[in-house]
Amino acid sequence: MTEFLHMGGYAFYVWSAYAVTAAALVVVVIVPLRRRARMIRELGAIAAQQDNLRPL
Repeated sequence: MTEFLHMGGYAFYVWSAYAVTAAALVVVVIVPLRRRARMIRELGAIAAQQDNLRPL
């Protein structure tokens, strides 16, 4: 198991590559979710503003 984690002397490069890839995957998932939530909030605010401007 130790040899596996050591990766034949290339552990730093291998594990840092895994870390960078994992971070990129997290960003690829989180950023669009946050943008979607922000858009929904903004569209809700615009819709509420338009509802207030309509004459009864």
